[in-house]
Amino acid sequence: MTSLLTESPSQAATDRAQAKAGQRRMRYAFWKRQIRTIHWMSGAVCLIGMLLFAATGITLNHAADIPSRPQVSEVETTLAPSLLALLEAGPDTGTTPALPVAVARQLKTELGADVGGRQAEWTDVDVYIGLPRPGGDAWLSIDRETGDVAFETTSRGAVAYLNDLHKGRNTGTAWAWFLDIFAVATMLFCLSGLWLLQIHSARRATTWPLTIAGFAVPILLLLFFAHI
Repeated sequence: MTSLLTESPSQAATDRAQAKAGQRRMRYAFWKRQIRTIHWMSGAVCLIGMLLFAATGITLNHAADIPSRPQVSEVETTLAPSLLALLEAGPDTGTTPALPVAVARQLKTELGADVGGRQAEWTDVDVYIGLPRPGGDAWLSIDRETGDVAFETTSRGAVAYLNDLHKGRNTGTAWAWFLDIFAVATMLFCLSGLWLLQIHSARRATTWPLTIAGFAVPILLLLFFAHI
């Protein structure tokens, strides 16, 4: 009776092997769910960014073929004597400080020039502030003797604006952080997609030939057709 209730060594080994196989399947299923979650979440995060970067990749590649007519606007004003007096002392030696707060506030109100906190170039006769921006440029100059202010803005159009967003040109810290986050999300999307390709490759014979072609074609084009 005892021998019937006692598990044989071979049966015990089989049970352990089956238990380990079950654990492996559970781990595999768990990571498969995680990778799929990462794939769709990263795809959702970077979807609009990828569309924007793909579209602006085309416009950048054909920048010479896209006509651009810069629109230049210039406005002038004169600082009140009380504000001009704030500029008489000039900057500290060896520095390029921003304009006094009161002056910057007045220029913002009158001209729409956002110069608060911007570094200025001081000379004996004037103060100059460059205001580069995506898709255009701007500058502001103040005559330190007369108080005359000239503010000029240049816009190169919507395509140039989007192209500069693509390059991160003069877009500020917030946009730079977005580009970094977008880049990480895109890498996660691609790597999780590669893992999912591997899962389904057994049922799709063209998976790896297409993947290899996507890797090889750019290299061949660079080696044989690009002028480096």
